[in-house]
Amino acid sequence: MYPSNQDTATNTLTEKANQSAQDAIKSTQGLVSDALNDLSDRAENLRNDAKPVIDRVGRQASAIAQRGADAIRDRSQQLRDSALQASDRAADYIRDEPVRSVLMAAATGAALMGLVVLLARSNDRR
Repeated sequence: MYPSNQDTATNTLTEKANQSAQDAIKSTQGLVSDALNDLSDRAENLRNDAKPVIDRVGRQASAIAQRGADAIRDRSQQLRDSALQASDRAADYIRDEPVRSVLMAAATGAALMGLVVLLARSNDRR
């Protein structure tokens, strides 16, 4: 048996449809590949554009942190100096006014002791 004209026409149409489908798939693959390449290029450009900004922000943050550390160090040195001056003044006062200094120390100790007793009593009531 020989294939009929109708079978030959059907086979020809099937082959054309198959070829069209394959061409469409190849075309779609090409478009997707081009789109992915474009997306990859844009991502790379964005990363390259962002790097200097990120580096600059990092440097600025580091500089701010350094200035803060310097300010804390300076302030703590000032506080140490003030405490040393107060200690020196207290020692000078004790040397110049020993009786008065002892009386002030005793009064301060008594006041603190009274405060401790009051706090202890208020805690006992709770």
